[in-house]
Amino acid sequence: MSVVKPLKKLVSCVILDLDGTLINTDGIVTDILKVFLANCGKQWDGREAHKIVGKTPAEAAAVVVEEYEIPLTKEDFLSQITPMFSERWSNIKALPGAYRLIDHLKSHGVLIALASNSPKSNIETKISYHKGWRESFSAIVGGDEVKTGKPNPEIFLEAAKRLGVNPSSCLVIEDSLPGITAGKAAGMEVVAVPSLPKQSHLYSSADEVINSLLDLHPEKWGLPAFQDWVEGTLPIDTWQIGGPVIRGFGRGSKVLGIPTANLSTKGYSDLLSEHPSGVYFGWAGLSTRGIYKMVMSIGWNPYFNNTEKTIEPWLLHEFSEDFYGEELHLVIVGYIRPEANFSSLESLIAKIREDGRIAEEALELPLYSKYKDDPFLNIS
Repeated sequence: MSVVKPLKKLVSCVILDLDGTLINTDGIVTDILKVFLANCGKQWDGREAHKIVGKTPAEAAAVVVEEYEIPLTKEDFLSQITPMFSERWSNIKALPGAYRLIDHLKSHGVLIALASNSPKSNIETKISYHKGWRESFSAIVGGDEVKTGKPNPEIFLEAAKRLGVNPSSCLVIEDSLPGITAGKAAGMEVVAVPSLPKQSHLYSSADEVINSLLDLHPEKWGLPAFQDWVEGTLPIDTWQIGGPVIRGFGRGSKVLGIPTANLSTKGYSDLLSEHPSGVYFGWAGLSTRGIYKMVMSIGWNPYFNNTEKTIEPWLLHEFSEDFYGEELHLVIVGYIRPEANFSSLESLIAKIREDGRIAEEALELPLYSKYKDDPFLNIS
């Protein structure tokens, strides 16, 4: 069970954004823009991503057309690129914690609304690929149903009206700055879940900033608490990754005194985009040595300010020699905490060792120990 946090403010309903909050749209947006711009002789480099997150389709189109000097009107741009998005909607995955949150709120009778700058028909189509979502929302408001989209508060005020509640009793969960601004302007409490990496400092106007939906504590807002934390860990849908052990930044053993078996992220950009940064744990299989408990970090390691998202597993075993180049397979079974910065190297090391202790003990539980027999760990 999660640790109870101090109560912030009582709310009675939740209004959720869709793209970037519940579903992993960002990767698909990037893929499609790369293809579209390449056909125009341009190259998408991601620098303008922050300018289109949370915007209406027309606003986002205007940004891309202007920034890349595309010889199209924004209307023509939209008419050409929209079918490319429509073809991919069935492949958009739910972000970690999305199903868990929706199911939890619904099972406790909490009113839920969906409010997105996307057109209503697009919203309906996107959520139709996620079982149980449509019937979970008591109200759905699209950007084409209001005069002005986010950051104007109208869309959230309309959602509250359709729910039949006072705006001050609503909790908004959003990934974008326009959405945060709209929620606060509507007089609502707002939790930010930034979809752009390393940008949390820009979300100070939100009442709370969390790393992912896995880190939401509803009881802080007077809502029913999750009851699925076990011994300081959260069971998750298992996932796998593998490859040869590579040399990392040279700080695991030398700086931290904690040897990590780094994996290359090459070829895993889609997989990494599906999983929020943080500390996870599970089982590790080494091709010539066996199967071991492990804890690992995914992310940018704020203390060292990495420039790219990395995977750094720590196998909870004393090895007498390095094993660079050896094939390593990981089965990730649970989550411990979000990525965090630390005031000193000593506090970072202490936290990593605490993570190791939590993982070591949790992996003895039948809930997690059964995955030691996963065939993926047996490398031939």
